[in-house]
Amino acid sequence: MASVRRDRAAPVHGAGDTRARYRRILRFFAWHLAVTWWFELFLPRVGLARSAERTRAKRMRRFAQRFHALAVDLGGLMIKVGQFMSSRLDVLPPEITAELEGLQDEVPPVRFAAIRALAEVELGAPLDRVFASVEETPLAAASLGQAHRAQLLPSDAADTGLDSVVMKVQRPGIDAIVDVDLAALRKVGGWLSHVRLVSNRADMPALVEEFAQTSLEEIDYLQEAANSERFAADFADDDRVTVPEVVWERTTRRVLTLEDVTSIKITDSEALLAAGIDPAQVAPVFASVMFDQLFTNGFFHADPHPGNIFVTPIADSSAERPWKLTFIDFGMMGEVPPTTRSGLRKLLIAAASRNGKGLVSAIGDVGVLMPSADTAELERAMTHLFARFGGMGFAELREVDPREFRDFAVEFGDVVRSLPFQLPENFLLIIRAMSLTSGVCSSLDARFNLWDSVEPYAAKLLRDERGNIMQDVAAQALDAAGVALRLPKRLDELLTRIEDGSLSVANPRLERQMTRLNRMAQRSVSALIFGALLIAGSVVRADDTVLGSVLMMVSVVPLLLGLWVGRRRV
Repeated sequence: MASVRRDRAAPVHGAGDTRARYRRILRFFAWHLAVTWWFELFLPRVGLARSAERTRAKRMRRFAQRFHALAVDLGGLMIKVGQFMSSRLDVLPPEITAELEGLQDEVPPVRFAAIRALAEVELGAPLDRVFASVEETPLAAASLGQAHRAQLLPSDAADTGLDSVVMKVQRPGIDAIVDVDLAALRKVGGWLSHVRLVSNRADMPALVEEFAQTSLEEIDYLQEAANSERFAADFADDDRVTVPEVVWERTTRRVLTLEDVTSIKITDSEALLAAGIDPAQVAPVFASVMFDQLFTNGFFHADPHPGNIFVTPIADSSAERPWKLTFIDFGMMGEVPPTTRSGLRKLLIAAASRNGKGLVSAIGDVGVLMPSADTAELERAMTHLFARFGGMGFAELREVDPREFRDFAVEFGDVVRSLPFQLPENFLLIIRAMSLTSGVCSSLDARFNLWDSVEPYAAKLLRDERGNIMQDVAAQALDAAGVALRLPKRLDELLTRIEDGSLSVANPRLERQMTRLNRMAQRSVSALIFGALLIAGSVVRADDTVLGSVLMMVSVVPLLLGLWVGRRRV
C-alpha cells in the first residue's frame, strides 16, 4: 500500500460518472493506438522509418505523461495498470517506466467521513463502539483501499493479544469503478487482439481476464485475509519472514483489521543504517525469499513494491540476523502450477550454469515458446549472451560500450521476433513480481548482482532434486539407446538423399534476410512509381485536368501494393 499525499483528498465517484469514465478511457487508448499504428507501422512501410525513430523517445515520454495524469485523475484500476507498466523495465522503454514510477506513491486519500460511513455499515456499529480509537489521518492509501491506525477495545486486546492494529477500508464506490475499468480494458484488449504484431506474442483478452480476476480478488478483503494466513503458514518455520495477524472479528469483505507491523520501509537506506542494518545484506535475503515463493512454494506475493515490505529489527541477540522481512498487503497474490514451477526451476538452473540450450528448453517447458518453434538460432543467441554478459552486475553493465549493446539487441531482436512466443496464463504476475524484486534489490545495493543470488539458489535446487537424478539418468540412457538403434537407418536415408540430389539445407536466418531484402525492394519500387505518377499528375493537371486527375488516382495502386507487401511482414 502506497504512502499518502496529504495535500488533497480524492472525491468519491458516483454511478453517474461511470459512462463518462468508460468513454474517457477508450478515447485515450484509441488515440494512442492510432498514433502508434501511424508511426510504427505505416511510416516504415512507405520508407519513413527514420522519421518515426527520431520522434520515438519524445512520443513515449508524452504517452507516459498523459497516462500518468489520466491514472491519477481517475484512480481505480488505471493506477494498477500504470504500476504494472512502471515495473516492466525489461520490455518498456525508460521514457515510460521512469515517468510512471511515481504512481506507486501518488494516490490521494479519501476523506475520513466517507471511510467512517462505509466501515460502520460493514461492521454494524459506530466506530467508537468497535475500536478504542481510530486515527483520522490515513497511514497509507492505495488505488483500491485506505489504511488507518486504530486501537482495539480492552476486551478485544485481551482476546487477541494485540493492542495497535491497522484498519484497512475499501474506497467507497470502488466496485462500480472496477467494473467500468474492466469493461474498458476488455474493449482495448479486443482491439489489440486484431493487431497481428501483438496477437502473435500474447492472448490479450486472456491477459485482461487474468488481470480482472486478480483485481476482483483484491477488493475482497476476506480473500486477502485468507491469503495472509496461507502465506504465514508457508513461512511459519522461517526466521527470515513475519506476517501480521488477522483480527477476524473486525474483518469483512470491505474492512480488514490487521496487527500493526509498521516498521522500516525496505528501501529506506538511511533508516536501515540508523538501526544498524546494512542494506546490502538485506538484498540477497529478500531475493532468496522471493525465489522460495516462486520456485518452491508456488504461492507468491505479486506486488512486492517497497511500500509493502518492511525490515523489522528484533531484540533477540542470538538470532542469525537482527531483523526480519515483514510482508503486508496480500490482495494481489499469484499461484504457480506444478508444471510451470518445474519449468521455472529448470530455467533458473540453466541460467545459473550459463547453459543456453538448457535455457531455451526450459522456456519451452514453461510455455513461453510454442512447440513448433525452430530454436537453433535462439540457442546460439543465448550462448552468445551468456558468453559476453553472463554474471555481470548493473555496475559492470554500465561500463559496456553502448554500441555493443545496440548491435547485440538488433541481432537478438530479429531472432526473437521470428519465433512464435506467447505469454502463458499466470505469467503476468510472475513477471511483475520478478521485475519488482530486481528493482528493490538494486535500490538496496547499487552493486547488487542478481547472479550472486541466483547461483547459490540454483545449487540448492539441484541438491533438493538429487533424488530424481537416477530417474533422469535412466531416461537419458533409454533415449541414447533409441538413437543408437535408429542411427543406421537414418544414415542410409541420408546417403540415399545425397545420391539422388534431394537433400536440402535450411538456414532460417539467411532466408529471413533474403525475404526482408525482397520486400524492401518491392516497397521501394512501389514508392518510386507512386511518387512518379503523383508528381506527373500534379504537373500535367495544370494543362489537362482529366489526364492529371487520372494519373493522380492511378498512383494509389502502387501505394496500396507497397502497403500490402509491408503488411505481410507483421
